[in-house]
Amino acid sequence: MDAVARGAAVYLILLVIFRLAGRRTLAQLSSFDFVLLLIISEAAQNAMVGDDYSITNGMLLVLTLVGLDILLSHVKRWSPSMETWLDGRPTIVVNLGIPDRYVMSRARIDEADVLTAAREKHGLERMDQIKYAVLEASGHLSIIPR
Repeated sequence: MDAVARGAAVYLILLVIFRLAGRRTLAQLSSFDFVLLLIISEAAQNAMVGDDYSITNGMLLVLTLVGLDILLSHVKRWSPSMETWLDGRPTIVVNLGIPDRYVMSRARIDEADVLTAAREKHGLERMDQIKYAVLEASGHLSIIPR
């Protein structure tokens, strides 16, 4: 039962940490982000397993983590406010070609990120060609051209 409690605690703590870190953290992993994710996974594994490296304990942890994920998906379906807290909501970062610097700063994105997405998705070159740029709950930028 200790493995279930450890697994649930680590799952919930990591969920809060990544939610507070922001959407852009998971949307575009740099080499540094990838290495950090690997280190976090190793630390989390040690915290969950403790001294028991048995297959039974490992499978119990997998069931715990998948069960929590399923439970949270049901919670999000029943509670829109919880879904907003867990997943976030889309945010307009460019409105009629004008970047909202405050929102962009809080989301840790800059004009270069927006213009990169605009070039990749629509071949747009300038900010004034963008009607809206939306930072989606997934962390990706959606571009709506003028």
